[in-house]
Amino acid sequence: MYDAIVIGARAAGAPTAMLLARSGYRVLLVDRATFPSDTLSTHIVHAPGIAALARWNLLDEVTATGCPPIDSYTFDFGPLAIRGTSRPVDGIARAFAPRRTVLDTLLVEAAARAGAEVRQGYNVDSLVVEDGVVAGIRHGGGVERARIVIGADGRGSRVARQLQPTRYNTKPKLQYSFYTYFSNLPLDGQENHIRPHRGFGCAHTNDGLTMIVAGWPYAEARAYKSNVEDNYLATLRMVPDMADRLASARREAPFLGGAVAGGFRKPYGPGWALVGDAGYEIDPITAQGISNAFLDAERCVAAIDSWLGETTPFGEAMTAWQGERDTRVTAMYEFTSQLATLEPPPPGMVQLFQAIQSSQRDQDDFVSVVSGALSPADFFAEANLARILGPTGTPVG
Repeated sequence: MYDAIVIGARAAGAPTAMLLARSGYRVLLVDRATFPSDTLSTHIVHAPGIAALARWNLLDEVTATGCPPIDSYTFDFGPLAIRGTSRPVDGIARAFAPRRTVLDTLLVEAAARAGAEVRQGYNVDSLVVEDGVVAGIRHGGGVERARIVIGADGRGSRVARQLQPTRYNTKPKLQYSFYTYFSNLPLDGQENHIRPHRGFGCAHTNDGLTMIVAGWPYAEARAYKSNVEDNYLATLRMVPDMADRLASARREAPFLGGAVAGGFRKPYGPGWALVGDAGYEIDPITAQGISNAFLDAERCVAAIDSWLGETTPFGEAMTAWQGERDTRVTAMYEFTSQLATLEPPPPGMVQLFQAIQSSQRDQDDFVSVVSGALSPADFFAEANLARILGPTGTPVG
């Protein structure tokens, strides 16, 4: 009997298993993949996620991989640009964009060092459910049992498909993006270039490569996919400076792409929990996924620990965790969903951006919204907008 079985060993599952094992619990961590292996992900980790790695004593291992730090962000809207540095989180303002082949392997190894039993190349056939309570997993002809089974198996979670938890606050697919990697392509920090109905973001990653992800509105997905390379490069060449840089760069990987529908799932029930993308999906345009997974893992483990430690009933502990999750992410979820439409900013927003340009503090604060270090609810609060725009400012649409 395990205390916990964690299904999925990437950005949500490996930290969950690691933190539970560090707390003294007997943990089984399984994944159908073997590591190192890649997964569909644009892999920027903003300051809140990097701060989590520091809390777990893993940040030095990330920097040792040679992944360059991201110390600044640029949001280029064509006629104007916002440049700044994120507010620090636990003293850390940097971001990194490590390849998932690197980051996920590091996390799995950390879980194993913490004492979790790790099984790679392990396919879970189904959950064991007894009298309405999840009691373990089936693999081949065998059964492994646990007090709780945690689905950390991503957006297409098989755990969620079997359990069918309630979904709420859903969004349709809003943009379709492709990404790839280039060598010999210089950047100024993490760059984002936004044009009407088009957008792309860039970040340095491991092995001297630069990742660029370019998005179109989901309504145009079929047209985008009809000629990915030409359409992708045409999007990048909407920015003349990027077109010049591409002239000396070399594409080093095939194009990978997709779209994400947003939404929340109730993340727990009798004998089970969902963590990371399995419980909450957000469009990748603001690159919140990995940081969200890390923070969700911490909070989920705290809830499970209070239950397994017999200080809090299961339902009470897990309800509090769900409430904390939803409170933390909802404002960013709505902000991200608006950005993902790739609609041109309304006049009030343009005026706000123009006003922000005159203050480095305000530029840094806008950057901090996207990094997740400052809630959109705080930045777009009426009092803060009045301070930025002045008494005659136009309300932001």
